[in-house]
Amino acid sequence: MAKVTELVAGLAAPIAEENGCSLWDVEYVREAGQWFLRVYIDKEGGVSIDDCEAVSRPLSDALDEADPIEGSYVLEVSSAGADRPLKKPAHFRQFLGAEVDVRLYRPLDGRKEYTGILRDYADGDVTIELGGAPRTFAKKDVAQVRLTVRF
Repeated sequence: MAKVTELVAGLAAPIAEENGCSLWDVEYVREAGQWFLRVYIDKEGGVSIDDCEAVSRPLSDALDEADPIEGSYVLEVSSAGADRPLKKPAHFRQFLGAEVDVRLYRPLDGRKEYTGILRDYADGDVTIELGGAPRTFAKKDVAQVRLTVRF
């Protein structure tokens, strides 16, 4: 049986595209005793509240019809955000050359966080340019990669 997130992604992707957006990610998580179904969308130039609403309403109807989730949950449709996590190979390809923050599970050379320019992604290994030199982090060591946000 397919995972809830995969089933929801299958429903959400065409709805997002019909509304000029793309599906970035789907999460189904339990927080403080409540289940949340989070659908993250993206769009060139940024996502507005109107975009979220335009995807949320038909997606809610499609979820009611398909009924892929037992029990109650809260549906949230939002932007992937400026500091979005990169999770899929397509995410990494899209942002090659961008500045990213790499968070590790445990310290490497005394640090758990590194910031650099994303240069490569291969089989889960992440390579960034750090101080003018490439630095590759093994998939097993990488907890999270996010786009860097500077104010």
